Amino acid sequence: MRRYYPLILVSSIYLVLFLIGMDVKGMWQPMALLVFYAALGQAFNIFLGMTGYVDFGYVAFLAMGSYGMAITISNLHDIQWLGWGIVPIGLIAGLVMSALLSTAVGAIALRLRGAYFAIATIGVNEGFRYLIEGARIWGGAEGIIISKALRTAFGADGANYISTFWADAFVYIIAVSTAFVTFFYLNSRIGYALLALREDEDAARVMGINTTRYKIIAFITSASFGGLIGASAWALKLTYVFPADVFEITYAVEAIVIVLLGGTGTLLGPVIGGIIYASLKYWLSVIFPGLQLFILAPIIIVIIVVFPQGFIGLLKTRLKGTRMEGVIV
Repeated sequence: MRRYYPLILVSSIYLVLFLIGMDVKGMWQPMALLVFYAALGQAFNIFLGMTGYVDFGYVAFLAMGSYGMAITISNLHDIQWLGWGIVPIGLIAGLVMSALLSTAVGAIALRLRGAYFAIATIGVNEGFRYLIEGARIWGGAEGIIISKALRTAFGADGANYISTFWADAFVYIIAVSTAFVTFFYLNSRIGYALLALREDEDAARVMGINTTRYKIIAFITSASFGGLIGASAWALKLTYVFPADVFEITYAVEAIVIVLLGGTGTLLGPVIGGIIYASLKYWLSVIFPGLQLFILAPIIIVIIVVFPQGFIGLLKTRLKGTRMEGVIV
């Protein structure tokens, strides 16, 4: 049972955020924002944290997830007998589209290392965006608007309930699921192999580890969770998908910052990093509207310079030798 304490801690954090959102008036959307960034950091951390590879094109997987949900809703909303089943079908479609794209990208880009891999992933993100807009795929630059289709399928009240509650609730479920998978990876052969290649890929290969196989596993897993986040937090919540929004590279940069803030390759790090980042961004936008990013950037730089291993790295150092050491993972 003690082995699962770190997972229980992470699940408890999400439960507390959910209960605060449900019970405190006006706190549902702020809590949903915290969980969105925590889930984004956790999903991104499966690849960046465990392999050390920086994926600037990660937002393309969230975009594929949002398109998967939007295409499903817009094409199947007239089929009455599907009922609420159309939502899980959309989530599955988003997951599959993200997984397929990550498989194709990973097969090519993961042959590269370091800066070459990062530059290649930027090209993937921008390339897909301009392909969709230029070839007018899935509505082109005009995107897909599903608000009318949602009202047709679920009625006005049902559509409103989905976009204001269930879209966020799905992100909670995805965040907890991502934590389970991260915990499993960290305590299995997959995690050990990934951490070995992060430290020294050539040495890991010499030791007989199939580094390409494990990198692709982490890449597809991370992208699949990104697709689920995009399907629920963007398509279902916003009820539209525009290329200019869903391919915005800022989200990939934010994911990197969250992982660095919390601690790379850890279970708890992206959760804490996501909460810190979202809280700073939210409150600075309230106190200094329009200047929040100008103020936020130097704060983040100072935090990362002072705590190069992230908050969890610092906490693990302070708690070394205590009973809490095994809980902070």
